[in-house]
Amino acid sequence: FGVAERSCRKQPFRSSPVTWQARALRLMAWLKGFRYVKFGLVGASGTVVNLAVLYVAHEHLFRSIEPEGSKPYASLALAIAVATVNNFTWNRLWTWSDRLRQVAPLQPGGAASPVFYVLLGQLGRYTLASWFGIALQYGLTLWLSQTLHYMVANVIAIVIASVSNFMANDRWTFNRRTPR
Repeated sequence: FGVAERSCRKQPFRSSPVTWQARALRLMAWLKGFRYVKFGLVGASGTVVNLAVLYVAHEHLFRSIEPEGSKPYASLALAIAVATVNNFTWNRLWTWSDRLRQVAPLQPGGAASPVFYVLLGQLGRYTLASWFGIALQYGLTLWLSQTLHYMVANVIAIVIASVSNFMANDRWTFNRRTPR
């Protein structure tokens, strides 16, 4: 008893030490299984894209038509368009990847690829499904920018619009379709 007991005290039983980093990674792996969390992460990347394009366009690209202190009309439209394409791409490849239809690859010497038509159709549905959120984001940003900095107003509007975008895209754009 004595030797075994002393050796256990010196080297306590360790299955493997669990660090906070390992726990955080396990939590992130578990959360990524939830579609809305994936949608939120894609939306977060879209927010970064949106804000970057908005800033560059408003402060540099469209400076002659959007002088200091004016509303960011053209730059906001460009930022929303670029972020929409970013979000569509990542939502298609990650958030709803399990719902993509299998499409035959392009045959050599053939017409336009069926993949192109499926992709174009999904982008069209994604854009149409997101129109309310886009309009809501645009209008709220312009309205809130009357009293807030335009970047803060844009973030608030993005958060509000994200819920309608998720619902519409989950139920229409990337809806699981039955094979014909």
